[in-house]
Amino acid sequence: MSAPLPNALRARFQRLIEEGLSGRAAALRLKLSSATGARWGLAIRRRGHACASPQGQPRGKGKLNPHRSFLIELINQDGDMTMPELAGALADATGVQAHPDAIGRFLRKLGFTYKKSRWSQPSGGAHR
Repeated sequence: MSAPLPNALRARFQRLIEEGLSGRAAALRLKLSSATGARWGLAIRRRGHACASPQGQPRGKGKLNPHRSFLIELINQDGDMTMPELAGALADATGVQAHPDAIGRFLRKLGFTYKKSRWSQPSGGAHR
């Protein structure tokens, strides 16, 4: 995904709109597409500004975070469980369907690492 156009350009566009130009005319003056001018003009009329909207996934903990203690308890009981086994146990106990890769990423984010024999607890330096 490309980066949004700079706020300085958006501010110049807004000044042109406030001077009385249409969105398309302001876009042509700033060498933007007319579709961008129409969108930004509509945003200025509705919200009062044409600032860029946030991109990407919304920040949050995801669907596995409420089941953190359950997953940690499973690993403490049997540190040699595979990711598909963890996903199956989670689905059986809570009804939450999660891909094994997602569980692995979640556990790595918590600081767990997989050694050849078993999952190990995060060291004291890792944050939770």
